[in-house]
Amino acid sequence: MSEKFKIIEVKSEIGAGTRGASLGVEAMKIASLDLKSDFFRKNESIEVENVNELLFNSAEHTHAKFIDGVLIMEERVCLEVYEQLFDDFFPIIMAGDHSTAYGTIAGIKKAYPKKRLGVIWIDAHADFHTPYTTPSGNMHGMTLAMACDIDNLECKINDPRGETIEYWEQIMNVGTPGAKIYPEDLVYISVRDLEKPENYLINKYGIPNFSAEEVKKMGPVAVAKEALKLLDHCDLLYVSFDVDSLDSRISIGTGTPVPNGLTVEDAKTLNVELAKSPKLCAWEIAEVNPTLDTQNSMAESAFEIMEATTKSILARPVMVD
Repeated sequence: MSEKFKIIEVKSEIGAGTRGASLGVEAMKIASLDLKSDFFRKNESIEVENVNELLFNSAEHTHAKFIDGVLIMEERVCLEVYEQLFDDFFPIIMAGDHSTAYGTIAGIKKAYPKKRLGVIWIDAHADFHTPYTTPSGNMHGMTLAMACDIDNLECKINDPRGETIEYWEQIMNVGTPGAKIYPEDLVYISVRDLEKPENYLINKYGIPNFSAEEVKKMGPVAVAKEALKLLDHCDLLYVSFDVDSLDSRISIGTGTPVPNGLTVEDAKTLNVELAKSPKLCAWEIAEVNPTLDTQNSMAESAFEIMEATTKSILARPVMVD
């Protein structure tokens, strides 16, 4: 690991149901100016080319909307994350919709194929659907099923057609063939908007989930320490922070706000504490949607969390490979 940063901008919203998440990166840059921060002057960034123009077409794949475009984005993000890790940079990923977090996971696995990766997923949603179980067809709800190479046929309610299945199988092999993580190496924080097929997988694999209420009760520092302890057997860690993990009174500037979430302060402390782990190899923030937020307050909160987390990563002990 190293203390050199590279910001990877992924202005993609191909996997979302509500349009506008692709503008989240620029909204956070505007927030940094309003907060008089030199974060984006100090840290180098690189942008992954997106395929948002496909959104002007009608979605052909009912149970995996724009899966052809999602596949392209997963491959591009995977390659960028892999290259930055290979060049000894620490990737901070600023993403639009959360589907491309699978590309991040695939890129880490491609860079470290023999290492076991633990994932801490801070989100209102489990993102554990598949084309066979999704109620919406939106692929930002399938990210972790892709990462775990899970179809969840036990809970099948949809019958996706041939080409959809072909794309789904191709997605599973982005970066390296098959599963990138095990469900046992996953910890949820603030997940609270779940459907039955996702509950089934969470119960089947015993995936821990710390509610916002538990974060408040235990304190974010204690929850972070507990989450890290649960993944102590992993060689590397990746934290993915979706802003809808925040309470819906705060997270107005995101596509799918849900009540009973984290406060900004708890989210900040949580991420700062998790970032102290020398095993952390990438950190991601996703789903800021400024089209839903006239004050840009969501982007300001998101930027504050990102800046504080970055400082924490810089101050941590460096893990020797």
